[in-house]
Amino acid sequence: MQFGVFIFPTDKTIQPIELAKEVEARGFESLWFPEHSHIPISRDTPWGGVEGADPLPEQYWRTHDQFVALAAAAAVTDTLRLGTGITLVAQRDPLWLAKEVSSLDVISNGRVLFGVGYGWNKEEIANHGVAYTDRRAILRENVLAMIELWTKDEAEFHGEHVNITPSWAWPKPIQKPHPPIHLGGAAGPRTMRDIAEFCDGWMPIGTRHDIAGKIEELHTVLAEAGRDPGTLELTIWQAPRDLDQLMQLQDLGVTRAVFGLPPVEPEIVIEKLDKYAGLAAAVRG
Repeated sequence: MQFGVFIFPTDKTIQPIELAKEVEARGFESLWFPEHSHIPISRDTPWGGVEGADPLPEQYWRTHDQFVALAAAAAVTDTLRLGTGITLVAQRDPLWLAKEVSSLDVISNGRVLFGVGYGWNKEEIANHGVAYTDRRAILRENVLAMIELWTKDEAEFHGEHVNITPSWAWPKPIQKPHPPIHLGGAAGPRTMRDIAEFCDGWMPIGTRHDIAGKIEELHTVLAEAGRDPGTLELTIWQAPRDLDQLMQLQDLGVTRAVFGLPPVEPEIVIEKLDKYAGLAAAVRG
């Protein structure tokens, strides 16, 4: 099992360049940054879409641009994988997003992990001109269109939400056929179908989503789609900070555990990194 960390990279915490160096120096496989374009002040959606959740923390509206921060991290590291955790694909133009992902993959020499998600904040999504009920279909078409752009010299895509006439688009990613795509979220029937159709991994939240009960079901869906379930990567987001639980996840076939870092003073972030590095070493034995 590989180990990574994620943080909201804001103007109030350790900056991406310093953090990336510290993460790589401790032997972590990956560093992940989330994104939010903005947070509307007038909002009804509870944190994470979960009724009764605490008020939304300010890091959600203070976070740096995801790809700018990851490019900075790429420039000062050699082996660290660079993850988007997650990219809000339905809120983005697929042509520009395809170029951003592939450019980062080239600049980093093939180190991108492309984590995607449908999005939960209805007000944010609405400000992008997207109907909340369309976000899953838009994500699907955007990703399928991006795959065409990454893998074809002359690419085109025609769907209900995305229409791209025959086009040239470079650079192409270094990773072939493209950077691995990991879909975040609970594995309901729609999510499972999307994973089977166009994803390389599933990335549930360890503190919220049913994992053990869904892995076998997801493997069945993959097999029915003609895919080898053994090739699917399983990444646990907000991984437990407990050795026994981590060992249990490894036994379930989880391939990556990602620990959450608080967006606070750099000294506290470094202390957390050291703790997580010790846990990772204990799992590896």
